[in-house]
Amino acid sequence: MSRLTLCLALALLSAMPAGGAHAQRPAPGRQRSSATDARQFIQDAERRLEELGIKLNRAAWVGSNFITDDTEALSADAEEEYNVAVQQLATAARRFDGVKLPADQRRTLTRLRLLLAAPPPGIPAEATELTRLTTSMQADYGKGTYCRKQKECLQINDLSRILAESRDPAELLDAWQGWHRVGAPLRKPYTRFVELSNKGARGLGASDLGALWRSGYDMPPEAFAEEVERLWGQVRPLYLSLHAYVRSRLTEKYGPELVPPGGMIPAHLLGNMWAQEWGNIYDVVAPRGVAAQGYDLTELLRARKVDQLRMVRYGERFFTSLGLPALPATFWERSLIVKPRDREVVCHASAWNIDDEEDVRIKMCTEVSGEDFVTVHHELGHNYYSLAYKDQPYLFKSGAHDGFHEAVGDAIALAITPEYLRTVRLLDRVPTEASDTALLLRQAMDKVAFLPFGLLIDQWRWKVFSGEIKPAEYNASWWKLRNSYQGVSAPLPRTEADFDPGAKFHVPGNTPYTRYFLARILQFQFYRALCREAGYKGPMHRCSFFGSKEAGHKLEAMLAMGASRPWPEVLHAMTGEREMDAGAMVEYFAPLAAWLDRQNRGRQLGWTDRRPAKRR
Repeated sequence: MSRLTLCLALALLSAMPAGGAHAQRPAPGRQRSSATDARQFIQDAERRLEELGIKLNRAAWVGSNFITDDTEALSADAEEEYNVAVQQLATAARRFDGVKLPADQRRTLTRLRLLLAAPPPGIPAEATELTRLTTSMQADYGKGTYCRKQKECLQINDLSRILAESRDPAELLDAWQGWHRVGAPLRKPYTRFVELSNKGARGLGASDLGALWRSGYDMPPEAFAEEVERLWGQVRPLYLSLHAYVRSRLTEKYGPELVPPGGMIPAHLLGNMWAQEWGNIYDVVAPRGVAAQGYDLTELLRARKVDQLRMVRYGERFFTSLGLPALPATFWERSLIVKPRDREVVCHASAWNIDDEEDVRIKMCTEVSGEDFVTVHHELGHNYYSLAYKDQPYLFKSGAHDGFHEAVGDAIALAITPEYLRTVRLLDRVPTEASDTALLLRQAMDKVAFLPFGLLIDQWRWKVFSGEIKPAEYNASWWKLRNSYQGVSAPLPRTEADFDPGAKFHVPGNTPYTRYFLARILQFQFYRALCREAGYKGPMHRCSFFGSKEAGHKLEAMLAMGASRPWPEVLHAMTGEREMDAGAMVEYFAPLAAWLDRQNRGRQLGWTDRRPAKRR
């Protein structure tokens, strides 16, 4: 334990009631804690966490951009200091559990308890071990490399490009299995991570880490799990129709032995390393007999010689067109936008808020592509959210819930319509409405196809954290969920010698994932509300609110609220609705759903369990 952490621990212990952190009553002769005490405690806690948070963010930034043993150690030290401080503060705050407090103070203390995705155990040696595990797993993922026999070594961007562009099943399989080897060495450290993080969660009063995660949605954990399933039930029919159509076209392309009619789709054929978004194989499944989409965004960008920096400028311009401020000068000075040639970095796209004030950044190995053009808008959504709530107290500097933070940039990205592309002179002529089926199918290949994957990662982790899934069945349970929710199969036999969850960044990176599922739902609610505010009257999928100050005012008002109010209130301020509802998404894709129903006549919806019998 560092000197700073030790001093903090001693200070906190001296402030705790007699009997330690879990004492619920004051010792005889001592005055009971009051709302005034809670207010002072919150002020001191936020001041301390803000200091340590800035230190952590800077160390983590360096660790992600200069992957060495030294930067890994420095990042781990900063993370340990911060996490231990949060754990001790959250434990000390339990003395206010029985005190009547104003709503904002009670909400602040609740958010303190939920601040960490993996709270450390109270034993210093175990806290140190947990932070070392988390930083080393992220670094090992970032350094992940697959070297072929001919000594050609490929990392995730290279392998993802093969999955996106190749149509050779053998080459696709080689890239898929090559990257998934990265997960296997992470099984042992991840198993230990589960033990330690569960111990930390129990120290804060939760039954396990998954229950702690589910407590962050202004409802009981059990009710939240039911809410997620309710939302999935709203969109599952649309997913089944899309799956059946895509499967039929892949069967035509690769044959029934590889893609059995009525069966699951092998994961390596869907254009994405995790089969989470299918847009990269749009050329394989493009509709016949209808007008083409009319443009390819990647080709438009390349034809106009738009480089990575200009892509980010386009994103900024969208937000400023709504009346939001330009990004700070430090954003352009400090962001990492292009992959360096001289070092390894964690290429997974991310947005950063270093000082909870003006120092916002993005970090991504941007490529000139339509996909990354959309990703840029998504990441800038995080940055603009952070800038909008910078005047909130420290523990309210966040989204109303984590799905809100993810949904904002995606709502903006939905407005990247042909009309918008024409307005910013990337497209010469807007295609006619005859091309809408193709455009909606292309959107659904990412937006709709993602939904079950966005759901199942945390379904798996919740069961892992609760002990329902044992370490000896990690991989089998992973594929059981993927088979059930996605209708996607492993392209070759998998065993418990593999650890395929570890090949997805968010698992070793310990980033809760249900937020992305919720964001897919919320972004359409946000988008519909912004279109209405802009006065748009046409088909929902053709709306762009680019340039609408009215929409921008509505958006910024919601962003500025941060996490200061329960999310139903924040949602209502933006949309007039108090419940997350997939109805907006269903409305957006209604023309496509009708078209898919016609295409799927006579075809089976859903799938049977047919998987490869041997390695190919």
